Amino acid sequence: MIVEDFIPKSSSKSIEKGSFTWSSPSNIALVKYWGKKAHQIPENPSISFTLNNCKTTTTLSFSKKETNNSFSFEVYLDDEKKDDFKPKIETFFKRVEVYLPFLKDYHFKIETSNTFPHSSGIASSASGMSALALCLMSIEKTLSPSISEESFTKKASFLARLGSGSACRSLEGNLVVWGKHIEIDGSSDLFGVKYPYQVHQNFKNYQDTILLVDKGEKQVSSTLGHNLMHDHPFAQERFKQANKNLSDIISILKTGDLDKFIALVESEALTLHAMMMTSMPYFILMKPNTLEILNKIWAYRNTSGSKVCFTLDAGANVHVLYPENEAAQVLEFIQNELVAYCQNGQYICDVIGLGANKM
Repeated sequence: MIVEDFIPKSSSKSIEKGSFTWSSPSNIALVKYWGKKAHQIPENPSISFTLNNCKTTTTLSFSKKETNNSFSFEVYLDDEKKDDFKPKIETFFKRVEVYLPFLKDYHFKIETSNTFPHSSGIASSASGMSALALCLMSIEKTLSPSISEESFTKKASFLARLGSGSACRSLEGNLVVWGKHIEIDGSSDLFGVKYPYQVHQNFKNYQDTILLVDKGEKQVSSTLGHNLMHDHPFAQERFKQANKNLSDIISILKTGDLDKFIALVESEALTLHAMMMTSMPYFILMKPNTLEILNKIWAYRNTSGSKVCFTLDAGANVHVLYPENEAAQVLEFIQNELVAYCQNGQYICDVIGLGANKM
């Protein structure tokens, strides 16, 4: 598909007012994307587990305006007005206006809430932007009822990407690929697609316990970090590595080889942070307690034979990944040895999920 395919021809109906509510989860990448081209196009493909419990619920209420010469909206988080969210939403609206020509026809009230603390350090842009994109697509579906379910989801993912790149991976589950890859049928730089191949029973109901190491604002935003890849001395090799790792994970997911899964996922996490530490300017988002946790996980795995591993996003928090059949033992390990390194002892238990839901 090309971007022009997402520009609607014309709507067959009109609507004065209404509201839609969607709940959409966050996700955690196994093969990371870091670096993007213009228009939120990734430099390399990625694959992620869709989460289940860490999610955003958004209600989008809308009413017809008399004039349609500007965007008109207000944003609320947990019933509190958030004007500081408005610049990001306006940027998003500007990017998607050509694909949603009704945007200036309505005044919108965006009411959103997260199941995880907004300041927890868990990226809420993926869940938040995907939920908002789905609400906007529900309006388009009302205006043009002939839109198929497949087209609805594909365009919602396309729109979500223009708000936050990784948001395009949050609509479906339990594994989603974003970025064109020669071995993934249907893969695209424009939207996320459900992973189309066989997945071994070992990866069913995979667990993700998120250790909240640092809940402060990151010293370098993800947007700036992505931009630093443009002149990065190791960027091209990194993009090749990500493509190879995506090829490798296909057989890993099919055979259920947990040792190879661990090696690939942990390497990807550390490579992501290596790119940050070797950019110019360079920066470090891991904290001392992040490193303590990683060393504890390695030691526990060596002594117990456990298949627990970690991954990291662009921050200090640690995602502890492990098979469902190890849940009791790993949670005991987390409570006994890792919680001490979490800010205020906070962590969130999650599991891979199936994507967004209309409420």
